[in-house]
Amino acid sequence: MLTIKQNLLETMKGGNPDRFVKQYEFMEMIMNVPIARKRPNIGEEVVNEWGVTFRWPEGQLGSFPVHDEEHILIKDIENWRDYVKAPNVKYSDEDWVPAIEVANAVDRNEKFLTCFVAPGLFEQTHHFMRMENALTAYYEYPDEMHELIDFLVDFELAYAKELIDHLHPECIFHHDDWGGQTSTFLSPEMFEEFFLEPYKKIYGFYKDNGVELIVHHSDSYAASLVPYMIEMGIDIWQGVMTSNNTPELIKKYGGKITFMGDLDSGVIDFPEWTPEIVAEEVERACRNCGKHYFIPCLTQGLGFSSFPGVYDKTNEEIDKMSEKMF
Repeated sequence: MLTIKQNLLETMKGGNPDRFVKQYEFMEMIMNVPIARKRPNIGEEVVNEWGVTFRWPEGQLGSFPVHDEEHILIKDIENWRDYVKAPNVKYSDEDWVPAIEVANAVDRNEKFLTCFVAPGLFEQTHHFMRMENALTAYYEYPDEMHELIDFLVDFELAYAKELIDHLHPECIFHHDDWGGQTSTFLSPEMFEEFFLEPYKKIYGFYKDNGVELIVHHSDSYAASLVPYMIEMGIDIWQGVMTSNNTPELIKKYGGKITFMGDLDSGVIDFPEWTPEIVAEEVERACRNCGKHYFIPCLTQGLGFSSFPGVYDKTNEEIDKMSEKMF
């Protein structure tokens, strides 16, 4: 029987995996780095390290920035430098000890030591100024948006250096949602203009410094951006919704990138979920997408579910499909 790590690599190269990769099983996530990522709990409001106010209202599945006139961070994109200040990334060796201890305990023969990075470049721009303001600014103030993105790239590279120097990760799990359920937020041409080279710099830096796998999360439609993902150096796109037609993407791009998802969280992970719904969706995804270049996974951007039991039941059904198909 292959190790978890070996089975993933066989799946990615179209080799001889002996079972389906089971969601996030190959990533051992290190979440306790000293660089702060302030997020509210349910019912709370916090101001994060960038100065963005987040709230998590009762009854919602997550938090989101507050963008009324009192709380919006960038009030004038032409003078964004007056509002945006990069957080500190330099911490003492002592501050890094808890994360290093966790990293040292990871069996790297079995799993990939993984660092979590969020939010990404696009998300950060609309966190700063509201979604509609950001989308408008890409058209009306392209020079300022390029400058802001370059500033964020410099921060990400400084952050990446600290992660690499202290933890020596083998995998990066990087968030940046690039679309809704049926379309990207930016046209492919505009996406290329603003984000291709910046992400090539970021992901290239990780690859040049010993990181083997880039896993990018975007639980959205983004099929039209896959060629850019490949050029950026993304190895696994996590969060692939069924609206992307995952089987067709596998036929077209398999061998260049691996697709992780096809189990829409909105279909499976909801208050009235049932084991039968999970079983039906897992079987559909596994049979349609096949054994190579595909990882069945909830589209949610970490290894858990919003409602108790869904993630574990999904793993159980993936095991059953491995017994049927391998």
